[in-house]
Amino acid sequence: MNRIVVPLALLLFLPLFGLAAPFLFPNFSTHTDLMASGTLSHLWNFVLGGYIASTLVLIFGVGLGVFILGVGNAWIIASYDFPGKKVFEWALILPLAVPTYVMAYLFVDVLQFSGPLQSALRTLLGADTLWFFPDPRSMSGAIWSFSFCLFPYVYLITRTAFLERSGRLIEVSETLGYSPLQGFIKLVLPMARPAIFAGMALALMEVLADFGAVSYFGVQTFATGIFKAWLSFGDRLAAVQLALGLLSFVLLIFFMEQSSRSKLRYAATSQSKPLPKVLRGKAAYIAFAFCGLTLLFGFLLPAFALLQLLYQQGFSVDARYFDWLRNSLSVSMVTAIISVVLALFFAYAVRLNAQLAWVNRLLGFGYALPGAVLAIGILSFLEIFQLAWWMSASMLVLVYAYLVRFLSSSLQSVEAGLTRITPSMDGSAALLGLSKIQILRRVHVPLLKRSLITAGLFVFVDVMKELPATLLLRPFNFDTLAVATYQLAADERLAELALPSLTIVLVGLFPVLILSRVISKS
Repeated sequence: MNRIVVPLALLLFLPLFGLAAPFLFPNFSTHTDLMASGTLSHLWNFVLGGYIASTLVLIFGVGLGVFILGVGNAWIIASYDFPGKKVFEWALILPLAVPTYVMAYLFVDVLQFSGPLQSALRTLLGADTLWFFPDPRSMSGAIWSFSFCLFPYVYLITRTAFLERSGRLIEVSETLGYSPLQGFIKLVLPMARPAIFAGMALALMEVLADFGAVSYFGVQTFATGIFKAWLSFGDRLAAVQLALGLLSFVLLIFFMEQSSRSKLRYAATSQSKPLPKVLRGKAAYIAFAFCGLTLLFGFLLPAFALLQLLYQQGFSVDARYFDWLRNSLSVSMVTAIISVVLALFFAYAVRLNAQLAWVNRLLGFGYALPGAVLAIGILSFLEIFQLAWWMSASMLVLVYAYLVRFLSSSLQSVEAGLTRITPSMDGSAALLGLSKIQILRRVHVPLLKRSLITAGLFVFVDVMKELPATLLLRPFNFDTLAVATYQLAADERLAELALPSLTIVLVGLFPVLILSRVISKS
């Protein structure tokens, strides 16, 4: 088994080799030289600075947004008791079920000039235009949408950190003369800093990986530049260069996040659970309003907007919808099954040989790869061996890309399940004459059934929502629900995207409801 683990793991890193192809193979491009590429020169001279500036502004804005929403809601839920708390503590993770590109389409549809909000205000004020109303298709609109979609990453991790703090920390701060707010800022917040940054890093990596939302908002980032260079200009070299630029941003955030996770132990100084402080009157109203507005803008309004669009469409079903659904379900199911098998293989190999633990940590890097970067790496690798035609022949390349991107999520679930199986069980099974494979099949797999199902479900949903890699790597006439939603939005046919978007959201609710059940039990 050990002889297979390392080569199989390295197979999942071929896309990174593809990104290095222009430097390793001088004849990588058949139509131009690397340094003489007209597109690359144009990008460097005119738009690269804009890509960097837009990416930095987007990261800063979304980072601030998810910090306010995630930390604020986590502190309120963890520290106080007020009407509606039992619902909010699990409902605040529902925005994870809404893909960022769907949120972007709905945000613009509601707030644009012909949308219901501006139309109502113009009628109310008797005005033809609202000069003071901000343009929803802008950087600020993108920051708003991303923040409300991705803040649950910060909320989930930070809430746990707040629950694990000392039960008397705020009381101690009050004896030192601090107000509750000062105690939170000076004591609680610094202790939870590693957890907060870990959640923010996960959210920001999703921002960097996004293409559908930023392209719809007209924000020029590295992801949109990669698609323009490859699809519009047909310049592979420029696309590779931009992919490497985006990868540098991701690597920086990834290693900072890993560093923060290594310091999570500093966020917990006691196992005692604090008793939540009961809020009444104005304080309870403020807490309810903050959590309620977050849930309203993050999930309830988008869900209502989708249902309204579906109603406007007359609940009619596009003839292509069932093809989109079949394609999405088939590729998601195949990827989920393979990922669970591979995750079980890698996790069990590490259980048998702890020296292979570095392999699983290396596989975790795949989730940090944006879909556009991953696709460019795969296409570049196939170009070296003149095998790009594989994409049009089958969905194998697409499934491979999904495995590289999402294997780490199933691997974490399986590893967590294996930690609950004591080594004494393996020893007892070995004394009964079972081989290692038989122990895995007859002991571990039955005990890991719930973890395996959860791992497959999370991968299934991630594949259903994935857009950038699917756009670049899908076979001919193989449109998924995500691709169809993007294309309909690009054509401004928003009413028609209601059904495929609603399907993606409903599928995404399954793992979210599982998480919410775990939270409610805890």
